[in-house]
Amino acid sequence: MSQASDLAARWNALKESKPGIRARDAAEALGVSEAELVASRSDIAARLRPDWKALFERLPALGKVMALTRNENCVHERRGTYSAASFEGHVGLVLGPDIDLRIFLAHWRFGFAVAEETARGPMRSLQAFDASGTAVHKIYAGDETDLAAWSALVEALRDPEPAPVAVKPAAAAKAPLRDHEIDALSLLTDWQNMKDTHAFFGLLRKHKATPTQAFRLAEGRFAARLGTQAVRELLQAASHLDVPIMVFVGNPGLIQIHTGPVKRIHAMGEWLNVLDPDFNLHLREDRLAEVWQVEKPTEDGVITSIEAFDAEGERIATFFGKRKPGEPELQSWRALAHALGGAPKAA
Repeated sequence: MSQASDLAARWNALKESKPGIRARDAAEALGVSEAELVASRSDIAARLRPDWKALFERLPALGKVMALTRNENCVHERRGTYSAASFEGHVGLVLGPDIDLRIFLAHWRFGFAVAEETARGPMRSLQAFDASGTAVHKIYAGDETDLAAWSALVEALRDPEPAPVAVKPAAAAKAPLRDHEIDALSLLTDWQNMKDTHAFFGLLRKHKATPTQAFRLAEGRFAARLGTQAVRELLQAASHLDVPIMVFVGNPGLIQIHTGPVKRIHAMGEWLNVLDPDFNLHLREDRLAEVWQVEKPTEDGVITSIEAFDAEGERIATFFGKRKPGEPELQSWRALAHALGGAPKAA
């Protein structure tokens, strides 16, 4: 039996013993990457050429689908139609009213079209993975998807001679500087002089600081530490007060954004969920280690965010009030954020 056939057999056996187990969890249980697991099932998974720009060119024709992006602790699902993507080198944007993405193609490596039978009927998906075999982005067909356009996409991008999936471990994160090794005064001066929220990532690179490290150094001025219950309180308040928000969830290869209301907030075990018709969020509340209220000066005024991290300092999710560039943030959002317990003074 080939290695792929053996893995496929072990996956089938695992699914029989644990009906409904997701591929990501099955891969972890079997000691392989999710990309390797999917590749082992050539009966349901067709390998796609890694022509990612061609993929995005064809996505608008599919009609309404579900876009899924996740990291280790949070899953972001948004239903809608893809707008045309724009790229500058390996960095791309999809700026749709429904599906809103920031794309970093340098992290995209393997692609598959998967068609399988489930207890709920046929399920079709397009799945992209990074070099370590970790999922970057997935797209699922729904009742309103144009299946003829879907089939045309798969046939156009099918790889006729796919090379074996050879994954490599993700690079170990470089040890950060210690807080006292960072010039806090210079960092805070640059922070005060920011003109755009996107400049914050350049500020972190310049000062060789991690986000949570920068927040500690700015605590009381630009950042306030909140309790880990703040994310639940934020979502409940946004629902109750009808405050439209922006929810950012991502991984190195892609950031997915929901903009709009959140209505049905439901906690189930360790998962905190938003269960709305076109937007679902599933966040591991038990893995929240640090939650910060952050203020960033911009040409549009101070912009307030709530930023959540796990115990390793990895970003879980980020929340803003609904806004567009050139607009000040909603006062209702600012009041909601300050009511969570922190009120740094960025102005």
